[in-house]
This record gives sequence, C-alpha cells and structure tokens, in this order.
Amino acid sequence: MILFISDLHLSPRSPGATCLFLQFLAGRARQATELFILGDLFEAWIGDDDIDSPDHAEIVAALRAASEAGVRISLLHGNRDFLLGPGFAAAAGVTLLSDPYILSTAEWQFVLSHGDALCLDDAAYMAFRAQVRNPEWQAALLAKPLAERRAIAAHMREVSEASQRGKDNPYTDLDAGATDDFLRQHGYATFIHGHTHQPATHDHIVDGIHVERWVLADWHETQGECLVWDGEALRREAILPTERR
Repeated sequence: MILFISDLHLSPRSPGATCLFLQFLAGRARQATELFILGDLFEAWIGDDDIDSPDHAEIVAALRAASEAGVRISLLHGNRDFLLGPGFAAAAGVTLLSDPYILSTAEWQFVLSHGDALCLDDAAYMAFRAQVRNPEWQAALLAKPLAERRAIAAHMREVSEASQRGKDNPYTDLDAGATDDFLRQHGYATFIHGHTHQPATHDHIVDGIHVERWVLADWHETQGECLVWDGEALRREAILPTERR
C-alpha cells in the first residue's frame, strides 16, 4: 500500500495539524509500505541548521520513527519548504526526490509533483519561484544568520498572505495546455500533485488517451487527507483526530 499527502504547512501557528500528522505517522502511515509527501510539509523551512528547534524536532523524530518502523518515506520540495536539504533527509530518515518524479509500480505508473511549476497564469509567483529555486540565491540566503532568515521568512509569509486577502480563491490552477504537455512528456501516467488546495479528480484526454489527474487536499487543524493506492485503485481517505473516529 502506498500513501500520498501534500500541503500540511506545519508551523507553530497550526498545532492541531502538527498533532494530526504525528498521529498519522504513528498509526495509519505504518500500515503502508511507502509514503510520499508531495511538498509543503512545512509552512517555512529556513535551513537544515534549524532542524533542532522545538518547532521541528518532534516532527523530524516522528518521521525517523516511522522510517525505522519500515515505511519508506519520500518527499518533494514545495513552494514553502524549498530549502529542505540532505541534513534534514538524513535526520528524518526520508529521501528527497526530484520534481517531477516517476513512480512505477507492478500495476501502474504515476507522475508525482508539487504542481506549482505548472501554474503559469500567476506571473508574479513564477518569477518568485525562479528566484528562490536558483542555487546561488539559496546559497546567499543560507549564509545569513538564523535570526535574519527567520525575519525574512516571516516577511515573505506576510507578503503572501496580503496578496491572498480578498480573493475568492488565492491559489492559481494549473495551466491546461502546459498540463496536457506535461502528461504527454511523462507517458500519460496518472498525475498526482498538490499546491492548489483544490482537491479534485480531473479527466484529461491527451492525444486520444484518457489520463487522470488527482489533486491532493491541504491539511487543516482538525482534518487531513491521504490518497491511497492499494494496487488496484486510488481512493481518498480522511485523516481525523483519534477521538473523532
């Protein structure tokens, strides 16, 4: 069994979501052979040298415990935690994957991505993405003291939240033409992604071939979601606090 999750945005501002994720790692996740986290596990990540902070230590330890219990955990970078690096991966017992990532099983083939690279209509975000994914920009940021990086991350969050205020839907959807090209380039594999916070299952017809695109839900204080592949079909499964089950 394979599980897929995305967009948890864990931070001190969402303690309920963190508790829900820790419960998930100690319980439901351990029934799976693999867990894929498709970006934005954290609301912000300012460098692997912040890994021992109280905000992160418990999450990293829980990931390590699930990994040592036999769950293979893999993670893609999101638009919020693009600085996750090898130090985090080693401490947490996870594998960092390139985006997109082809997942081939005995029964089916999937292409996994955070999804933000296809949101071409949001020109401001695409410019931001090109900047923060630049290795030179990242090296310059990581060279700054932790306190300064925390201030920069807080400012970036404030700017992002200000830009979203008043919008019916602050998350731009994937560009239709670019998505069809993406599906074509990746062999018409079933596409799983997050980022847009618009959970749905879309049917694409590309070159006469039917391709499914599954969009993962973001997590909240009292509810999360995982996508389950049982070797025959995909299905959505709600993740609720134990006392609500």
